[in-house]
Amino acid sequence: MSLDPAKLERMLRNEADMAAARRVRVVLEYLDIQPGERVLDCACGLGWFTHVIREMHDCALAATDFDLARLRTARRETPTDVSVTASDVLRLPYRDGAFDKVVLSEVLEHIVDDDAALKEVRRVTRPGGSIAITVPNRDYPVLWDPVNWVRERLGLAPIREGLFGGLWTNHVRLYSREGILDLVRRCNLVAETVRQHVHFCFPFAHNLVYGLGMRLVERGILPNADRFRYEKNAGSLSPVDLGRRIFRAIDRRNDPVSDEGKTTVILSVLARKPWE
Repeated sequence: MSLDPAKLERMLRNEADMAAARRVRVVLEYLDIQPGERVLDCACGLGWFTHVIREMHDCALAATDFDLARLRTARRETPTDVSVTASDVLRLPYRDGAFDKVVLSEVLEHIVDDDAALKEVRRVTRPGGSIAITVPNRDYPVLWDPVNWVRERLGLAPIREGLFGGLWTNHVRLYSREGILDLVRRCNLVAETVRQHVHFCFPFAHNLVYGLGMRLVERGILPNADRFRYEKNAGSLSPVDLGRRIFRAIDRRNDPVSDEGKTTVILSVLARKPWE
């Protein structure tokens, strides 16, 4: 089923993180959701992917996360026909093969036992079903997170929280291209596609969007910066909108999608569960 690009563009109107916008697009492309399919947004967080999928597709959609505070937002921002459940990704409350397709975006890097997590996601995916995986790239561009990039090359531990947490914020690990492919294969999944995304970026982009911007959004300070309030953005010339236009102008240099060999922010994998 083809996507409505104009509708998706409207939904991404308030997205300041161009890497996040790329993740949305590639996940929707990878899953190619068809009417009536059973789809899980695993570790859904605030429910942004859940919201987008529900708006873009007529499917049987479920979402789950262990963070109850974030899950309350996901429930608030999601239509009542979406099943939103509290659970640990290591113990998902679904039967074997319950879903045709699964979103697993920016999840594995937070989990100590990523093998166990991916195997559990595999369990609830039907044979022949697909899993759209995105993770942060270990070989990221210096401009995206200059502080941690320099610290790592000086042999210092990365900063994992606060304004200067950068790409390492709350992450157990970052992944190399071969590292995520090895994980997929260890979990008896077939990697059908692997890509890298976002080489060109604004300096300190991660710190500006998440270290500073997200905190201001949560306090209701920044106009036109809430992902879920995109319909209220009429295209003003506020500082946020001007900044976003600069970010997008730079991001256009990332087309076509970056190839292996470049530093990039994101690694994405379309994984398939073999027929048994």
